Amino acid sequence: MEASIMPKHPAKNPNRASNKKRGRSAADGSRTPARCPGTEGRPPREAFLPVSRADMDARGWDRCDFVYVCGDAYVDHPSFGMAVISRVLEAHGYRVGLICQPDWTDPASIAALGEPRLGFLVSAGNMDSMVNHYTVNKKPRHEDAYTPGGRAGARPNRAVTVYGNLIRRTFKDKPIIIGGIEASLRRLAHYDYWQDKLKRSVLLDSGADILLYGMGEHSIVEVADALAGGLPVDQITFVNGSVYRTSGPGALDQVFDYDLLPSWDDLSADRLAYARSFNVQQQNMDPITGRRLVEPYPNGVCVVQNPPAAPLTTAEMDEVAELPYARHWHPDYDDAGGIPAFDEIRFSISSNRGCFGECSFCALTFHQGRMLQVRSRESIIREAEALTRDPEFKGYINDVGGPTANFFKPACTKQLEHGVCKNRRCLWPSVCRNMDTNEDAYADLLHDLRQLPGVKKVFVRSGIRFDYTMADASDKFLVELLQHHVSGQLRLAPEHVSDAVLSVMGKPRREVYDAFVERFERLSAEYGLKQYVVPYLISSHPGSTMKEAVELAEAVRDMGYMPEQVQDFYPTPSTMSTCMFYTGVDPRTMEPVYIPRDPHEKAMQRALIQYRKPENYKLVREALQKAGREDLIGYGPKCLIRPVPPKPGAGGGKTRGKTGDNKSGKAGKMPTGGGKLTAKGKPFSAPKFGGASNKAANAHARNRAAQGRQGANRH
Repeated sequence: MEASIMPKHPAKNPNRASNKKRGRSAADGSRTPARCPGTEGRPPREAFLPVSRADMDARGWDRCDFVYVCGDAYVDHPSFGMAVISRVLEAHGYRVGLICQPDWTDPASIAALGEPRLGFLVSAGNMDSMVNHYTVNKKPRHEDAYTPGGRAGARPNRAVTVYGNLIRRTFKDKPIIIGGIEASLRRLAHYDYWQDKLKRSVLLDSGADILLYGMGEHSIVEVADALAGGLPVDQITFVNGSVYRTSGPGALDQVFDYDLLPSWDDLSADRLAYARSFNVQQQNMDPITGRRLVEPYPNGVCVVQNPPAAPLTTAEMDEVAELPYARHWHPDYDDAGGIPAFDEIRFSISSNRGCFGECSFCALTFHQGRMLQVRSRESIIREAEALTRDPEFKGYINDVGGPTANFFKPACTKQLEHGVCKNRRCLWPSVCRNMDTNEDAYADLLHDLRQLPGVKKVFVRSGIRFDYTMADASDKFLVELLQHHVSGQLRLAPEHVSDAVLSVMGKPRREVYDAFVERFERLSAEYGLKQYVVPYLISSHPGSTMKEAVELAEAVRDMGYMPEQVQDFYPTPSTMSTCMFYTGVDPRTMEPVYIPRDPHEKAMQRALIQYRKPENYKLVREALQKAGREDLIGYGPKCLIRPVPPKPGAGGGKTRGKTGDNKSGKAGKMPTGGGKLTAKGKPFSAPKFGGASNKAANAHARNRAAQGRQGANRH
C-alpha cells in the first residue's frame, strides 16, 4: 500500500490551525482545485493564502505558524515551489502566510505578517537569483518573468542569503528553514561563477538553521511536525533531505554512518579536492544508497548533509498536484499585468520529476535525483479537464512533461529496490540494457488527452530524449508524436556535433541523433507530413576546443540557417560541467578537460555559430586562423566567410523564414525552419518548404541549469 504525505484526517493537534477545506472530492477520493480560473472567473482573494494582516484577520488568524518569504511573486500553481510547499503544510493543518518579494532593505517588510509561531521559510523562487539576474556574460537582464509585469530588480542577488540575514537580524531566535533550487544547489561548498571563486555552504552564509534540498514535501512536513511538537530546531538533525550545522568539541559524536568530505581549507587550497568532493556528492543523490556527508569548516564547524528524502509515490504526486491551488497569480498583481512566467505554464501539465538523463550541464539530477517520480494517468486527465473549463483556454495544452517529457517511469525496476547505480549512467555512453524503454504509456496518455472535448492540440515542449526513443522497439510513441504533437518542427537538443564534446556533455553520439532524424523524417513522409528537426546547440562547453567549435559552425552552415540566438555554456551552481569549468578535470575520472574560459575565446566560439553576421567577421576570421582552417575563408560553397570583410551595412545572409507561432496562444514561439543531421560524416541537408530553404531561429534560449521548466535562460 502506497504511503501518503497527506493526512488521512484533519489535524487534531491543538497547536495547529483548523483550516477549512476548500477542495472538493471527486468520486475516487482525489481533490480538485476549489476554483479553477475558468469555471467562475478569476479566483477571489480568499482562494489564496494570506499575504497581509487583513487577509489573516479575514480568516480569524491571530498569527501564522509559518511565514514563507520568497523571491518570486505569488502564483498559486503547482509549478511554483512556494505554492506546493505552502499548500502541503496547509493540508497538514498549519497556518502559512506569504511575504513575496519584500523590500530587503527594510526590516519592516519581513515583519508584515508578524512573528510566526514556528518559524520562517525562505526561498529565492523557481530560479537561482543570480541566473535570474545575469546573462552568461554577467550582464544584467532587463526582465524578471516571476515579477509583476516582468519588472526587474524586485529581488536581491543571492536572495536566500539576503532574506535569511534580514530575518535573523529582525527575529533573532526564530527558526529559519531555507529551501528551493538556490539553496539546494548551494547546500555545500560550491563554485560561484559570478564571483569566480568557491563559496561556503549557503546554510552558513544565510544564518539559517536548516536547509532542505531537492523536492521538499516529505522533509518540510517532518520538520514542521518536530517544531510543533516542541523540539528545538538545533535538535532536528534526523530529517532526510536536510542539511544542518554542528560545532564544538564532540560535534560529530552523534553523527553516524557518514562520509567525510574534504574540509573547507582543503577545498580552498586545491581545486582538485573540490572535484573529488563533488563526485562524492553526485554519487550520493539516491534515497536508497545515498550516505550522510560531512563537510568540515574552520573553528570546529561542520555542515552535515543527510541522505536524500524518499521520492514521492505516484499517489503522493497526485495528491500534491491536486491540492486546492487557486491556479492563478494573486489579485494584487492585476494592475501590473500579472506574472509573465504564469503564461508559460498556465495551460501546461507537469507529469514527472527527476531525470535519469544526467546531462553534465544540467543540475536536475543534483536537485531532483535520477529516480523518476510520476503522476498517474487519471490525475493528469483530471487536470486537463479542469484546463478546458477555463474560459481563456483556446484548446491548446502547451506541454505535458517535466525535465524530460518522454521519461514517464523509472529507468528500471532495479532502482526501486536497490537504488540507482553509483558508477554507471542510464543513457551514456549508450542506453543501459537493463532499462525499460517502452514508451507506450506516455503515447497512450497523449492520445487520451487530445481526445478530450475542448482540446485541439497537445504540445510536447519540455523536450524528448531521442536516444531513449531510439531504444524503444516500437514506433508507437514516435508515430503518436509526429502525427499529433508536432507543428512542422520538432525541437531536439543534440547540443553539439562533435563526439568529443558530446562525451563530456554526457549526450549521445552524433550518429544516434542522425539516426533519429532519419527515422523521424521517414515516418513523417510515410504519413504525408513535411516535418523537420530543429536542433539546439551549445557553444564553448568544456571539451570544446576551437577545432570542435569550427566543426559546429560547419554543421550550422550545412543546416541552412543561422540561429538568431546562441546558447553559450553557463556555469551555474552544482552541475558537473560547472565543476569541470572550475577545476579543469572531469570529476568522475579526474582526467583533464579543455576549458574555453577566456572571454575572447568564448566570443570566438559563439561567433562561429553566427558566422553570417557582419559584426562577427573579425572574430570568425581569427577563430578560423587559430584553428588552422583558412580553407573555410574564400568563395567556395563550403567557405564560411569571404577573404575580405563585408562592407558596412551589408547583410550577413538573409534569414529566409520567419519565427513562427505554435498556435498555442501565449505559450511562446516555435522556431521555424529546420535542418537535419544526416549520416555521420556527411553534410547536413537543408529542409525545403515549397522549394525554398528555410533558416531557423532559435526563438528562445533554454534554461540549462534546472532553474524551472518555465524559467528560460534568456539572452
